[in-house]
Amino acid sequence: MFHVVLVEPEIPQNAGNIARTCAATGCVLHMIRPLGFEVTDKYLKRAGLDYWHLVDVRYHDSIEELFAQYREANFYFFTTKARRAYTEVSLKKGDFLVFGKETKGLPEELLVEHEKTCVRIPMRGESRSLNLGNSAAIAIYEGLRQNDFDGLSQEGELHRLSWGE
Repeated sequence: MFHVVLVEPEIPQNAGNIARTCAATGCVLHMIRPLGFEVTDKYLKRAGLDYWHLVDVRYHDSIEELFAQYREANFYFFTTKARRAYTEVSLKKGDFLVFGKETKGLPEELLVEHEKTCVRIPMRGESRSLNLGNSAAIAIYEGLRQNDFDGLSQEGELHRLSWGE
């Protein structure tokens, strides 16, 4: 579906939550080193629950390595500094949704280089930023919505009872 890129993530719980969202949606998770935790971290594992076998996780030593590997791909950079909202772009299957580290976001040099594909999630001016896991989920589900949730189950089942007719 989509590729979710975490550039130097620092908090294992956030990465675990994003991994779980990727597992539920079929997105590929790319993590750019250095990571602020060990991939064996108990908080990372716990946040991802028992979904790790459903996640395609790929590790890269730099963002440049990722760009070189996916030269033809479209990359969208999520940042509080962007001029336009994430709803103003048309996300397509295979696009890359890129997020920066929790404490600093994406490097400004990277943003300036890719100004046309920088997008923001609107929020109050007094607020510095949203949680990384929440931001990734918003972006992923907007892309899925734009693509009619293709490939995902849109019906739920009750465990003990049944829905009325």
